[in-house]
Amino acid sequence: MFTIYVYILDTLADWELGHVTSELHSGRFFKKGAEHVSLKTVSYSKEPVTTMGGMKIIPDCVIDDIVVSDTSVLLLPGANTWNDQKHCAIIEKAGELLSIGAMVGAICGATAALANFGLLDTRPHTSNGPGFLEMFSPGYKGQNFYIDEPSVADNNLITAGSTGGLLWAKQIIEHLGVFESNTLESWYAYFSTGKPEHFFALMQSLQSGNEN
Repeated sequence: MFTIYVYILDTLADWELGHVTSELHSGRFFKKGAEHVSLKTVSYSKEPVTTMGGMKIIPDCVIDDIVVSDTSVLLLPGANTWNDQKHCAIIEKAGELLSIGAMVGAICGATAALANFGLLDTRPHTSNGPGFLEMFSPGYKGQNFYIDEPSVADNNLITAGSTGGLLWAKQIIEHLGVFESNTLESWYAYFSTGKPEHFFALMQSLQSGNEN
C-alpha cells in the first residue's frame, strides 16, 4: 500500500494539487489489482491551515508521523509561505525519503524550498522558469540540471512549475503504476485538450482493463 502524504501550509495553491489528489484518492481510473493508496494531509502542527482559495484544512497528522519507507510518497505544493523556518522539518523529511528511494513531488514554491536545502543541486529538475530558483534560493547550485519544462521526472523526484500541475500529476501516477498505460495517456490527452475522442478512449480503456 502506498501512503501519500500531502503537506499543507497556509496560502497553499489549491489548483496545483487538484488533479493528482483527486485521482489518487478516488481511484476512479485505477487499473484492476492496483496497489491500494491512502492519502493523508500532514503539517507542522494539527492547527488548521487556510489555502490560497480560502479553504480551511485540518491536517490528518504531523511531520513526525510520516513513515520513512519506500511505499511513502510526499507531495509538496506551492505556497507563498515556504520561506518560514517552521517548514524546514518537512524538507529534511523529503531528503530522508529521497535518500531511500521514496518518491517526492514538489511544485512551484516547494521547488525553491528543496533548492535551499541543496536537494536539486545534482538532479534534473524544473521550477517556475529560468532564474526563479536563483531569485528565491540564494544557495541554489543546480543550474546545470535545470530543464525548462512544465514538469520533470527524475526517478523518485518529480518537480514542476506552477502551470505544470497536470503533467506533474501524470508523472506521479505513472511512477506509482496505478493506471494502465493507455488509461493514463487518454486521461492526460483529455484533460490537456478537452477533445471528446480522448474521453471516449479513456472510458474504453477502463472497459478493456476490466475484461482482462
